[in-house]
Amino acid sequence: MRDLPLPTLPFSDLRPVASDRRSLHPPKADEKAAARPTAARLDVAWARSDADIRQAQALRYQVFAEEMGARLCTPKGTPPGLDVDAFDAFCEHLLVREVRKDGDLGKVIGTYRVLTPAAAKRAGGLYSETEFDLTRLRSLRDRMVELGRSCIHPDHRSGGAIMVLWGALAEFMLRNELDTMIGCASVSMRDGGHFAASLWKQLEKTHLASIEWQVRPRLPLPVEELRHDLPAEAPPLIKGYLRCGARILGAPAWDPDFNTADLPMMMRIADLPARYRRHFIE
Repeated sequence: MRDLPLPTLPFSDLRPVASDRRSLHPPKADEKAAARPTAARLDVAWARSDADIRQAQALRYQVFAEEMGARLCTPKGTPPGLDVDAFDAFCEHLLVREVRKDGDLGKVIGTYRVLTPAAAKRAGGLYSETEFDLTRLRSLRDRMVELGRSCIHPDHRSGGAIMVLWGALAEFMLRNELDTMIGCASVSMRDGGHFAASLWKQLEKTHLASIEWQVRPRLPLPVEELRHDLPAEAPPLIKGYLRCGARILGAPAWDPDFNTADLPMMMRIADLPARYRRHFIE
C-alpha cells in the first residue's frame, strides 16, 4: 500500500479482465470469453508467468528505488533494476497494462501483490509482521489477505489504473470467500517525519480501529520527538482507503530502507460503504 494519487475516473466505466495465475479458484471458461479490455484501454490480469512478475518488479523498482529513493535489499543474484524480496514467490501478482491501438498489451503500469492465507503459512508469515506485532489479528487470518507493493507508473496516476486494480481485488476476495485485507500504507519522511507524525495524530482521533484489532510497531516512529501538531491531509491513496471503510490499526512503524512511516491498515468487505459496494461488488 504505497502512496499514490487516487484517480478520478469512475469505476463504472471500467470492466477488468479476469485471468489468473495460481489463483485459488480460476475463472470459468465463459468468464474468460466474456472478458474484454476496459473502456479506458486498460487490461487487468493476474500474472501467469515469471516474465509477468518481472515486469511488475521492474515497475516497483522504478517507483520505489528511482522515484522514492528506497534502499532495496534484494536476494543475491537478483538482476539489476528489479525490486524483489522473499515474499514475492508466495504472492499472487495483479497487473494492469495499457491496451495499445493495435490491441496488443503494453508494459505493466500498475501492480499489487496479494498474499493469501494459505500462502502466508507457506511463507512463514506476512510481510507486515516484519514491521508490526499482529497477534490480535490471529482470529481473522483464515479469511485475511495481505496487500503490498502497490504502485502506479507516474504517467498513469491521473487515470483509472488504481480503480481497475481495486475492482479486480474485490472480485478476487469474493470469489475466494475472503473478507479482510491488511497492509502498510506508507507516508514519506522526506521532511524528517513531522508530517507523518501529525497525520497519525489526526487519524488516531477519527479512524483508529477498536482495541481488539490494534497492533504494535516493532520499530515505532518516534512521534513524541517530532512535531505532531501540523495540519496534515491524508495522501490520496490513504484517503481512498478510508473512504472505503478502512481503519488504522495503530501507531506507525518507521521503515528506514524506504524512508517512510508505515501505517497499519485494515479494510473489511463488510465495512464497504454502499456506493463502493455498488462499484466493486454488486
